[in-house]
Amino acid sequence: MKKDDRGYEAPVFRPMGDRSFLVELGETISPGVNRRVQQLMAQITNAGLPGIRELVPGYRSLLVVFDPLAIGSNELRERITEIGVQPSVGGLPPAKLLTIPVFYGGEYGPDLEWVAGHLGISVDEVVRLHTEMVYRVYMIGFTPGYPYLGELPAALIVPRRSTPRTRVPKGSVGIAQRQTGIYSVDSPGGWQIIGWTPIELFDPHRPMPSLLEMGDRVKFEAVRPVEI
Repeated sequence: MKKDDRGYEAPVFRPMGDRSFLVELGETISPGVNRRVQQLMAQITNAGLPGIRELVPGYRSLLVVFDPLAIGSNELRERITEIGVQPSVGGLPPAKLLTIPVFYGGEYGPDLEWVAGHLGISVDEVVRLHTEMVYRVYMIGFTPGYPYLGELPAALIVPRRSTPRTRVPKGSVGIAQRQTGIYSVDSPGGWQIIGWTPIELFDPHRPMPSLLEMGDRVKFEAVRPVEI
């Protein structure tokens, strides 16, 4: 089972019960592996395989939920393996690039000063490092519409909070390890909160409830509240 930045040569299947399995395409988190997950999901969808109930993409894997009365697990694995080695037709839809305004620090980013102290840099440098990158949306998860974005610059690597908060306000922008994300709803959370955005990431009444999708791009922009 050879692997490189693009992942495994052949998918690895892991049972997840009698009606689902995980298709792993790589061992590490990387844009190449994540694009393969996105591509495989599109290929399976376009193939119209019988019995598919749900496809849930992750950083390096795809959860396939199926009806075992419509198609057997072994047959479905064989079909997915065949699909995965075929050249893609039509490619993926163009990724959106969304600029997210963020109020950094103070009441909006209660952990910003701790992050700066932990890293031994200034608050302004934390903000500069966070806003200079264009991030890939690796996956949507944890809560509806929550984007996992990466990767942070190495200079911004910090651990999760030792004690998670029981409530993090919707719109909070957090960092942990090599990831950054935006809390799409009020929820518990253990990431270091450095800012807040008024952008509505999830609205169940919209035709597309989640503002962001896997493969989209995000750029953060530091603003003051009076600028919104």
